[in-house]
Amino acid sequence: MRRTLLVIDDDRDIRQVAKTSLELVGGFHVILADSGQRGLTLAHEARPDAIILDLMMPDLDGRTTLAHLKQTPEMASIPVIMLTAKEQVNRQELVGQGAAGVLVKPFDPMQLPDQVCEILGWRSSRKDKNRSDAAEE
Repeated sequence: MRRTLLVIDDDRDIRQVAKTSLELVGGFHVILADSGQRGLTLAHEARPDAIILDLMMPDLDGRTTLAHLKQTPEMASIPVIMLTAKEQVNRQELVGQGAAGVLVKPFDPMQLPDQVCEILGWRSSRKDKNRSDAAEE
């Protein structure tokens, strides 16, 4: 069964590139949300296997959304990867607040699925991986 990822980002282009990459390269099922509030609703309804969450969004920002997710018992165990355009972000602080890891924008769409799997400790589901790569895992 394919894993489901929820991508929460206010930038439509980022959402679409992430969705295309994660589905076509990674083989994931992807759900999209354009705001923290919509993301919370979809996380509750869909119970994704993981969430990719933009740090900087209007209204309900990534830190606040992360806090809501971690304070809600039904969603607290869903791993969350923070997505940020700031390279100088304090990764340890975000991990201390409950994030599984941090990815920096712009990201390489061909590498995004592997980066997600690496952060989450999942075996890569890349469709184009060859046998020698799989043997190393």
